[in-house]
Amino acid sequence: MYTIKEVADKMDVSEHTLRFWAKSGFFPFLKRDKNNIRRFSDTDLEWVKIVKCLRSVGTENRAIKRYIDLCIIGDSTINERYKIILDTKEKALEQLSELNKQLALLDYKESYYKNLIKNNIKDNWNPMNDIKDDKAAV
Repeated sequence: MYTIKEVADKMDVSEHTLRFWAKSGFFPFLKRDKNNIRRFSDTDLEWVKIVKCLRSVGTENRAIKRYIDLCIIGDSTINERYKIILDTKEKALEQLSELNKQLALLDYKESYYKNLIKNNIKDNWNPMNDIKDDKAAV
């Protein structure tokens, strides 16, 4: 059994977030000890893992709770859970595509600046250089 601090460290999630998720019903079988302190089992860590995954791509809490409720209901809900996972994967792929575009721009800018530094060239794309040039001409 793990404390909330241990789970936070192990799963790279804040204690505050874990408490919020617990209050939201995302860990349906979470136990408390005699001092009313949450104790996470290895099974609870699996719930944390899927909740973290779903949240990381922006799945709403209501949809996460629905997914968890469907899991608890059992195998009769596999098709619906499969649809939730497919929808989440589609969202993740869209986000990945956007991140790849941003990464490509950053790669380009990295190369651009590396060339400026290497060749001691003025940055003609920086609008501030135009302003400085205009002031120097006056």
